[in-house]
Amino acid sequence: MVEERAQGGSRKHQVIVLAGPSGSGKSHLADRLDLPVLRLDDFYKEGDDPTLPRLDLAGGDPIVDWDHPDSWNAAAAVTAIEELCRTGRTDAPVYDLATSSTTGHRVVELAGAAYFVAEGIFAQEIVAECTTRGLLADAVCVTQRPVVTFVRRFSRDLREHRKPPFYLVRRGLHLLTEQREVVARAKRLGCRVLSPHAAYDEIRALTG
Repeated sequence: MVEERAQGGSRKHQVIVLAGPSGSGKSHLADRLDLPVLRLDDFYKEGDDPTLPRLDLAGGDPIVDWDHPDSWNAAAAVTAIEELCRTGRTDAPVYDLATSSTTGHRVVELAGAAYFVAEGIFAQEIVAECTTRGLLADAVCVTQRPVVTFVRRFSRDLREHRKPPFYLVRRGLHLLTEQREVVARAKRLGCRVLSPHAAYDEIRALTG
């Protein structure tokens, strides 16, 4: 429930964390909800960061595992969420997936909205911390059938030139086999698992 702050009477904003496998429809759902959105995928690490995890796949040399939480800056994401909840405004990075680099920034403002969405493939990793800090309104993992997700993801990544096609095929086949575990992990970390349609209805009911 949204509460009033003790000092100054300012409204306390809360976050709706939106998780799910890559290609499951998180971004589309976030746009449909007509709420301010913080894109958590913009908090990826730089492509030359030595701490990036790597993955051995069939058909070539090891590749950076951009689907591992260690490729992402969870602390910076939580800081931005807390700032939005506290002040209604934050300066967020803009990340280019094609070049694996931060290319700019954008100001996210709530403009009086009581709720906002934080969506990304690692969103489940910060549910516990957001709960501990009293920031969380809801946490949802959206999912569809693995084959549907594979096709949606591959088509999107090709269209947006996110990575070379051969890389996308290798990554996509790997994620196809991992999807059920990704969803199960999100559930273990505190997310409710819903279809995009059900998630839309339930979040709209929460936000009015």
